[in-house]
Amino acid sequence: MEATRPRLGRGLTALIGDMTNTTDAGTDNASANRLAVERIQRNPYQPRKEFDADELQSLTQSVKTHGVLQPLVVREVEGKFQLIAGERRLRAAQAAGLSEVPVHIVRFDDQQVFEAALVENIQRSDLNPIEKAQGFRDYLDRFGLTQEQLGTKLGLDRTTVSNLLGLLNLPIEVQDAVRLGQISLGHAKVLKGVADAAVQVAMCKETVLRNYSVHALELLVKQRKQDASAVAPTPAEKPEAVEKTAHVKSIEDDLRRRLAVRVEIKLKTKDRGQIVLAFDNTDDFERIVKAVGM
Repeated sequence: MEATRPRLGRGLTALIGDMTNTTDAGTDNASANRLAVERIQRNPYQPRKEFDADELQSLTQSVKTHGVLQPLVVREVEGKFQLIAGERRLRAAQAAGLSEVPVHIVRFDDQQVFEAALVENIQRSDLNPIEKAQGFRDYLDRFGLTQEQLGTKLGLDRTTVSNLLGLLNLPIEVQDAVRLGQISLGHAKVLKGVADAAVQVAMCKETVLRNYSVHALELLVKQRKQDASAVAPTPAEKPEAVEKTAHVKSIEDDLRRRLAVRVEIKLKTKDRGQIVLAFDNTDDFERIVKAVGM
């Protein structure tokens, strides 16, 4: 049975059209019925947890003017009808005061209902990355599929599924920032590369506060990893201090003037060392990035 199921990545319309187990109030065709709004129960497998108030208001106005133009998809469960797809339309119809709405009635099992809800949200109104990841996790846990099988069903690469699921390993504070749109999926992917959860949270807050671009955050993470990996030599191994020459001090002063940030040239030997550039704000950081041509 599993092998005969349609590929969901083609969209919800294709999914419903491929199903031979549709019904229309006892007939064999798939034209729309009309059902009383109060007879329709919400989808328990709905992955979307939040609905944009402005979008709902706009849709409600459209429904008041034109009605519900696209049928909702429902299934019959114990004499009532459970919503499969079209929750925004149902909410708008309720807000517009409609007593009934057009529906397609299909015979879907629980797994097909879950799949249809994922397809509608991913392909039509795009869940935020955290909701999408939670929907994927709930589906995999409930039905025991692999990430590759889910990717095939949704028309997504396995790595895309894996990357999204990886967001759920981030601290809740970082997940909330993604959910609220304070940081992007790109920012979250960068933070996944930071091993310490407390550092992830701190860098997430800094990113929001200073409005870092994804590239700026990548550079910051890279720099802090380098700083953390630098191990101070033991007293027995500590090399003798190398005195800065007048030439080195002159270069140091010139860099300070050019970049308008704190600059220190640290010499390990006469021909080895490092240049340390310190920044106190986003402007300093972006100026350094531009100065080094990145």
